[in-house]
Amino acid sequence: MSRKNYAQNRLQRLKEHLQHENSDLVEAVDSYSELDRIAWRIGLLPRGISYANHISWWPLVSVLGTFSAGKSSFINSWLGVDVQRSGNQAVDDRFTVLSYGPDKKVKTLPGQALDSDPRFPFYQISKDIEEVSPGDGTKIDKFLQMKVVPSEILRGKLVIDSPGFDADEQRKSTLRLTKHIVRLSDLVLVFFDARHPESGAMQDTLKHLVEEHVNSMDSEKFIYILNQIDTSAADNNLEDIVAAWRSSLAQSGLSAGKFYVYYNDKIAVPVDNREVWGAYRKKRDADHEQIMEHLEGLNTVRTYRIVGNLKLLANHIEGDAIPLLNAALKKWRMAVRITDLVLLAFLALVAVIIWWKTGFALATWKLVSLILGSVGLFAAGHYMARRVFASHFGKGLGDSDVGDLGEAFVKSTRWFRSVWLRRNPVGWGKGVRRKLDRIRNHTEQMIERLNSKNSDPSGHLAKVIEKAVEPSPVSTTTVPSTGSATKEDKKKAAGNGSGLTPISK
Repeated sequence: MSRKNYAQNRLQRLKEHLQHENSDLVEAVDSYSELDRIAWRIGLLPRGISYANHISWWPLVSVLGTFSAGKSSFINSWLGVDVQRSGNQAVDDRFTVLSYGPDKKVKTLPGQALDSDPRFPFYQISKDIEEVSPGDGTKIDKFLQMKVVPSEILRGKLVIDSPGFDADEQRKSTLRLTKHIVRLSDLVLVFFDARHPESGAMQDTLKHLVEEHVNSMDSEKFIYILNQIDTSAADNNLEDIVAAWRSSLAQSGLSAGKFYVYYNDKIAVPVDNREVWGAYRKKRDADHEQIMEHLEGLNTVRTYRIVGNLKLLANHIEGDAIPLLNAALKKWRMAVRITDLVLLAFLALVAVIIWWKTGFALATWKLVSLILGSVGLFAAGHYMARRVFASHFGKGLGDSDVGDLGEAFVKSTRWFRSVWLRRNPVGWGKGVRRKLDRIRNHTEQMIERLNSKNSDPSGHLAKVIEKAVEPSPVSTTTVPSTGSATKEDKKKAAGNGSGLTPISK
């Protein structure tokens, strides 16, 4: 089976799964498939790789923090299952993906279960690890594990618990994995220890992780949580600690996102001063309620994000990738042209000198040899210049949000591509632009349908439902009712669910 057919079969299986779990996203799979074909032709994606594999089709929460920041305790309390070990020391140095499972016990699966399954956010992550840390790509189980947990809260979502950050210099492979999950996540919970709110290790890590999101639409998905704040109750300095913590983050450029305080009320020890403890508890409960609201709204957020990502990809291809490729191709063509002209002038000069020295009386075979030799030297110089300048101008392109610009540039500078004709990058033209317009229009239509399902600005559906549930007046005459006037509206208002249920292995 070809890589192209393999990718299409994977997307077909995904559609079949979504048909049962989240029908709102079935149409989106077809649009991702069309974007894939465009990217393959341009060279942004290798054949067989899909944009659909670059996102998580389940709502995804990632939990970051230093050792002893209370990440695991929060997860255990939230899920109602003691699934993650907790303590003041490093208890787990691997990324743990928590997925729902129907069994009544927690099962731990190796990292290969994630690296080899395109439905999960770490699909083929071993290749990325190998790039930054040669040799580690074959040791995926050292970095990843999956736990199947019997918690209804996990149904339809994934949670990733990261290893604690407590070293001055993070391993490249760990940082690559963390960047990967931050990019894919719908919500990123960043835990700090109130006993050490200005952790240098965590700030250094966040500078690398969050810098690309601070000024983007994704900045609001970060939730910063100052945990174990109950330890400061004896000193009654909650406001001072929070102010110092937020100031420290702001100095690192981390001013976007939400900021909350928290403690686990099951293990907290109240102070004797009831007024102080009451203020701490009130603040904690209010912040806890808002954190839970963020977590409970993940399904809807993920559906919008997956659909909206189609438009973003289309815009990036047309508005970012193609202009960059055109600019690089223009420089490449100009450099090769100049080289060709210089080479032609040099060969012409050499030919004239040879002809002049022979008294303009070259034998026919010598003249033919001179011409053929000049053509051969010119061809060799021309293709060498093409390769050298292609390598030079393509080197700075690299990866982008829509794929590998360097590979797309190489594809557009192959040996048969003329440097004297101004040509678009391979796979780009008016027809492709129209296809991107159709994808964008289709995306807007899907968003409109989601809005109609999740909102009712006119209040029409609410009135229809209220009328439908009103008690019927007492009558001695029985009138048959088909219910056809309200069935469709009630069904539309109720919706058909937006959560995806991960399939445990």
